[in-house]
Amino acid sequence: MDKPKTLHVDKPWGSFDQYALNAPCTVKILTCNPGQKLSLQRHCHRDELWVALDEGVVVELDGRVLTPDRGAEVWLPAASVHRLSCGAGVRHPVRVMEISFGTFDEEDIERLEDVYGRG
Repeated sequence: MDKPKTLHVDKPWGSFDQYALNAPCTVKILTCNPGQKLSLQRHCHRDELWVALDEGVVVELDGRVLTPDRGAEVWLPAASVHRLSCGAGVRHPVRVMEISFGTFDEEDIERLEDVYGRG
């Protein structure tokens, strides 16, 4: 799947950002505490769109390290190797909104590296 089109619409009262339109998806907020990181992982059956909600988000994506600004989008195609972490020296939890497209199943996580000993 290609990255879905996102839309920003200005209104008299402010604005809204639309990330999915009539698409089957699952939405979560991931919170990563200071000094922590998720497993380095990939999925076979879903693509993900991450939207950074806080400053200090660090995303590893296929060997690159990204530090998206708050509100920035990161597209994670199925089978991409990725991880979320809280930036060095950041003293507050960081969050991303995760919108998963495709079949969502926690069993679809293939952990390639995990500091918590999960396989």
